[in-house]
Amino acid sequence: MISNIIKNLRFYSFVVIFISAILIIVQSGCDAVRDEDVEVHQKPNIIFLVSEDNSAFLGAYGDQYANTPNLDRMAENGILYKNVFANAPVCAPSRSTIITGMYANSLGSHQMRSSILIPANFRFFPYYLREAGYYTVNRQKKDYNISNNHEETWDDEEWWDYDGMLKDRSEGQPFFAMFNTFMTHENRLHNDRESNLLPYYRDAAIGSMTGTPASDERVERFNYLHEPGSIPIPPYHPDTPEIQDDWARYYDAVSMMDDEVGEFLNNLERDGLLDNTIVFYFSDHGGVLGRSKRFVFESGLHVPFIVHVPEKYQNLVDLGPGSRTDRVISFVDLAPTVLNLAGLEIPKHFQGEPFLGPDSDHEEEYAFGFRGRMDERYDLSLTVRSKDYRYIRNYMPHRPWGQRVNYLWQAASMGSWEQAYEDGETDAYQSRFWESKPAEELYYIHDDPHNVHNLASDPDYGVVLDEMRTAKKEWIFRTNSKSFIPEGEYLKALGENIGYEFFTGQNYNLEQIHEIASLASFGDPKHLPELENALLHDDPIIRYWGAVGARILGDDAKGLDEILIRRLKDETADVRIAAAEALYFLGHRDDAITALKEILQNQEFEQFGPMEAKRAHALNVVNVFDLEDMLKFKEEIEAIASREEAGYDKRVAEYLLTLEGF
Repeated sequence: MISNIIKNLRFYSFVVIFISAILIIVQSGCDAVRDEDVEVHQKPNIIFLVSEDNSAFLGAYGDQYANTPNLDRMAENGILYKNVFANAPVCAPSRSTIITGMYANSLGSHQMRSSILIPANFRFFPYYLREAGYYTVNRQKKDYNISNNHEETWDDEEWWDYDGMLKDRSEGQPFFAMFNTFMTHENRLHNDRESNLLPYYRDAAIGSMTGTPASDERVERFNYLHEPGSIPIPPYHPDTPEIQDDWARYYDAVSMMDDEVGEFLNNLERDGLLDNTIVFYFSDHGGVLGRSKRFVFESGLHVPFIVHVPEKYQNLVDLGPGSRTDRVISFVDLAPTVLNLAGLEIPKHFQGEPFLGPDSDHEEEYAFGFRGRMDERYDLSLTVRSKDYRYIRNYMPHRPWGQRVNYLWQAASMGSWEQAYEDGETDAYQSRFWESKPAEELYYIHDDPHNVHNLASDPDYGVVLDEMRTAKKEWIFRTNSKSFIPEGEYLKALGENIGYEFFTGQNYNLEQIHEIASLASFGDPKHLPELENALLHDDPIIRYWGAVGARILGDDAKGLDEILIRRLKDETADVRIAAAEALYFLGHRDDAITALKEILQNQEFEQFGPMEAKRAHALNVVNVFDLEDMLKFKEEIEAIASREEAGYDKRVAEYLLTLEGF
């Protein structure tokens, strides 16, 4: 009897223990589900507040002429980054890097305005947020320089004002917003102040971030907040009335942008969103007066960068409110940082490093940048920035910085600078913009923030120069840079191909291409044998750089004439164009003119297509000929300029027709 009772007690005890265990497991599962739900709802909202074309003209960065109280306040309560850099000094290639987490010259989207394809599995980074439950929105401007992979990235990409930002978001759903303000765009310097700047700011549909019309009193507050002549002129600019006026007007535009940002932040706070939202403020690149936007100096690549981190997300960062850091960051790091903050896995093809969130303590030593075709003008420069130095490598030193770009010249300051140079009224620093470039530049940032004292030939900086050269070369190969491919050849090769995938391995001999481009750009006659071999090579890209090298050498390329004349029949148009330019300056003018005419007479047109690129390249060459020889192309130039469809070849043609004597 007693033994039976004991057995029963043991059985019931076992049952109780078993049921309890089951209940604990079930409860744990429920808790896990609830924890997961909580985690989803506690993921931070993330906003990119992106202004355009402005350098760090903010009081928070020590600019005593700035009037930017709202961004200064954001910096006081957030994190200010002193060393953040765009990877390109112009919007479309820069934004291509932001949205993909990859260098644009690695993807092939490095030329200004392109429609290239990227691999289908290389998603724009907001796609990964959306897949994880985020509501994703993009305020109008995209300009990502890539024609595919926009699908399934955004819940809304056409909204304008603050009130429309989250109109279709589910309650409690975390969101990511790319919020573009246009107040500081370059075109604020076009036309006069009264017909452009103030009306633009007043306009509720365009000028305001929030859709709130600016009152007369509010507009009047910015009426010549900065008087012409009140802003110090950088040493590379002559002190002309037009430059004084554009600097003052642009500082006013920055103040108006700051006002818009303040209104936006106030609305976030009013609606109880600021305490749940990490806000990044930055400009898409530096700018905007001449020698900033489009150029790989500090003035074109260094950007303001401030991050607001609410108290509830301070555990995700190692810097407290009011912090300032000199950590080196570039735009390729933005995508992995956002995914890291959202607790998502970072795709393996991303090329940057997270600087906020878990495991973000790996600091990069360098920021890298590039300059390719800027609108209708061809060039190639690569740059490396450390905390102390900027190194620039110019692969087309025969092209002056001051190539005529139609859009840039719509600012009165550019014409006044050019006229001052032609009149002999510019000093050595100011004149340099209009002349050939050195192959290498090195600047010590702390003593020379405007990058005017080139230290590349100073033996005291030889060690630094070698370090920067090595970093640049390693970056080129690590990212399989497409910068060295002439654009016409790149576009011709695509067809159904993806450039990122096609130009690799046996299709792209980067090591040899880089070697010949490097020695060609130094313009040293001792490299004539290498240039001759390059002109005879099977690879058209190597032949192209052989011809560019001959052009850079000028008269010292005598002896390559015969091979260059043969290259005028090359199967690759970019090789023919480069050879024609070299031959023109070796005295073979008629041969060069005949070859270029043949290219320009081909009127086949596809926007951003290979023939547009080839004609633009050819017209860039015609532009450096003597006027008498330029006039021999008048018929072809007029045909291109009169074409109904826009194109970069048309822009060059239209400019050539304005030259005195045409």
